[in-house]
Amino acid sequence: MQDLKGKVAYITGGSKGIGYAVAEKLIAAGMKVAISGRTLKTVETAAQYLGDSDKVLALASDVTKIGDEREAIKKIIDTWGQLDVVLANAGIGHFAPIDEMSVEQWHQMIGTNLNGVFHTLKASVEALKKSKGYYITLASLAGTNFFASGAGYNATKFGVVGFTQAAMLDLRKYDVKVSTIMPGSVATHFNNNEPSEKDAWKIQPEDIGSLVLDLLKMHPRTLPSKIEVRPTRPDKK
Repeated sequence: MQDLKGKVAYITGGSKGIGYAVAEKLIAAGMKVAISGRTLKTVETAAQYLGDSDKVLALASDVTKIGDEREAIKKIIDTWGQLDVVLANAGIGHFAPIDEMSVEQWHQMIGTNLNGVFHTLKASVEALKKSKGYYITLASLAGTNFFASGAGYNATKFGVVGFTQAAMLDLRKYDVKVSTIMPGSVATHFNNNEPSEKDAWKIQPEDIGSLVLDLLKMHPRTLPSKIEVRPTRPDKK
């Protein structure tokens, strides 16, 4: 996969933030990219900024629903005939002490962050086996470092890390590569943040895009299966 021209990628949660930045990098490398989100109009707007319609496909899909993800994969195959790379990026976060976290918030995170990565892989795995492709999940350093008010988010991201590493062992016999990326603080809209100069010390979304490109161009004999990435220096308060 070192020559990416003509390869096809699918990115969940691709209308902004990390997903959008990764899409930009992959398109610049010559790939065709499908991006999805829950609201088609939002995704279509993002797709217009990303480039020509023959290189970008906008899809409405709720990753909490396996049927939506299967339909998304079908549209990609119908449009471009193959699928080489999948980035399971969609995610949400609710942060509160466990005695204050609502049942709804818990299930929203489990549904999107954990069930979602399973649904995306389950829907795409046969296409990836056919192309000997690459499946990447976007986890977090919260998948190995627990913190107060993070019980629900920690639970999902610990789960994503474990799920991805086990899936890697299951799928490498088919020459499907599987990795999880675990970022620290990233300058995105996550958790109602509005990116600005105050976030200059953080990882930038395009940095994750560059990292994904590096993974795709890695010699196929080598698999960085779990990648932690953090700001070089913490915020100076």
